[in-house]
Amino acid sequence: MLRRTVSRLAKQCSSSVGDLSKLQPERAVWDYTISQHMIKDYLCSSRTLTSSSIAASEDKKSTIHVTFKDEKDGSVVTVEAPLGENLLEVAHSNEIDLEGACEGSLACSTCHVIVEDQAYYDKIPEPDDDENDMLDLAFGLTDTSRLGCQVIATEELDGMHVTIPSATRNFAVDGFVPKPH
Repeated sequence: MLRRTVSRLAKQCSSSVGDLSKLQPERAVWDYTISQHMIKDYLCSSRTLTSSSIAASEDKKSTIHVTFKDEKDGSVVTVEAPLGENLLEVAHSNEIDLEGACEGSLACSTCHVIVEDQAYYDKIPEPDDDENDMLDLAFGLTDTSRLGCQVIATEELDGMHVTIPSATRNFAVDGFVPKPH
């Protein structure tokens, strides 16, 4: 099945992968964990597809670890956050109670998180004026406060710990807690 996938993707990219029989199943390459986009990336970039190049691609991270601490109930949960997702999306994907009343449109402060370590906070791009305006409305504001919808998972943030404050200020609908999407 994998050989058919490689052949099909090679045709899509007008790329030659050479003799597929030379690909050796090192490091369980042939178990179906290789995603089609990884194979297509290699084929479309005119690189030679080998089992060692696939293994090297597997070593590249596609997720990071983020720990959420909820001040309301004291729970601590470490999750895998896909690179490129914001912390609000990550929280909702993992059933963590981070409100996000405006659904990430930067119109509220209900996804306020506190970055525990200044070193991680410094790795996040500075908040823009719109985010700062919303943060001014946040409950329990600190020097390392950010809106979860504006913090994007990057490799530099692997291992970051954030705290979800014990309360939020939702001026639109006080007391309403929307369900995660």
